[in-house]
Amino acid sequence: MQKQPQAGSCHFRQEKGEPLEDRACTPGAVSPAVTQENLKSTICRKGGYTSGIRPSTSVTGKEKALNAASYGYKGRMGDAEYDHPISLQLGGDPNDPRNLWVEPPDPGHKAGGGVNDAKDPVETKLHTAVCAGKVTLTAAQKAIVTDWSTALSSVGLG
Repeated sequence: MQKQPQAGSCHFRQEKGEPLEDRACTPGAVSPAVTQENLKSTICRKGGYTSGIRPSTSVTGKEKALNAASYGYKGRMGDAEYDHPISLQLGGDPNDPRNLWVEPPDPGHKAGGGVNDAKDPVETKLHTAVCAGKVTLTAAQKAIVTDWSTALSSVGLG
């Protein structure tokens, strides 16, 4: 289990109404195992990549609770996602505390409705573009961690 930032030391920010991580607490971190040169054997391999590197919920469940305290999140834990600013499918580090935060629900989410994350389709589109050679891994990682809501346009994908 990874040590989390001190309780109350991290603060959510908002862009266009969407919750974003505190860049000081959660700047993102990439996995050294994923490079532009080995995409076909890592994030772009057939059969998937993320399920083999994702930490178990017995670890992340405890970390999520501690990270919620770091961010002062008081909402329903089932409505928040323990999210990677640089997603695993883009080579984000699976369990580095700099790359995990308790992401509160998106605006308009109904309490008790489970995780509702508008960021997920953006991650998938970037992943597809990286694997197709349309965007470099580094450009996709930088775009998603800077502001996921503008990531696609910042790399020329719309």
